[in-house]
Amino acid sequence: MRAFDTIGSTNDEALAWLENGCNDYSLIIADEQTKGRGRFDRKWVTRPGASLAFSLVLKPTLEETAHLQLFAPLCGLAVWQALHDLYRLDAQIKWPNDVLIERCKCAGVLVEAAWTEAELKGIVLGIGINISEGSLPPSTDRLFPVSCLETAIGHPVDRFEVLSAVLRSIITWRSKLSNPEFISAWQSHLAFLGEPVMIVQSPKSSIIGVVKGIDNHGRLILVREGGIEAAIEVGDVHLRLADDSIS
Repeated sequence: MRAFDTIGSTNDEALAWLENGCNDYSLIIADEQTKGRGRFDRKWVTRPGASLAFSLVLKPTLEETAHLQLFAPLCGLAVWQALHDLYRLDAQIKWPNDVLIERCKCAGVLVEAAWTEAELKGIVLGIGINISEGSLPPSTDRLFPVSCLETAIGHPVDRFEVLSAVLRSIITWRSKLSNPEFISAWQSHLAFLGEPVMIVQSPKSSIIGVVKGIDNHGRLILVREGGIEAAIEVGDVHLRLADDSIS
């Protein structure tokens, strides 16, 4: 494990450690991130004492490599499981991997793979969880409604208790990547199930449909006008409510 008071990005540190050789389940944690990022290079600032920010290096087996698209939802499921076990929170997973509490984002995930030509060297799971109100970005920087654990449960939270619970859950759900239980659990806690959403996929046209669920490949299944189903791949897309102006 490597722990830092302040760092640019735990994911960058993890990728560098992976490049120089590290073990499966190598962990990087920081009290403050100054250059943290989410999907689409969105800024994720981690203020001292306010958030839980860490990156975990995994070395997928040959069998796990066939399920690389499931490592992002693995993080979402692990955070959901930890919050349920610790605080009995009814969290939901916003496809593909954000975690919501009462439809407000409390955790985000950035998964990055490191390759040497055609050989996978490892995967970095970057997870950020809002602990206290000090973790929330200014209202002008919010692209989705946000919340934090202490607001949700009404009392102080031990960040390291949350970290321990998430790590245990990652180990548990990693062992079930190829098991139907994985997709079933993900779908059971999927946000906006049965609701109309918009998939924005610049520069292509947006897709609007009702969320039906997740298929075995981790694709989001939407029912479009006329009952036509569309399978949305994880990639350069983001999801928002169809009648919402925020992403």
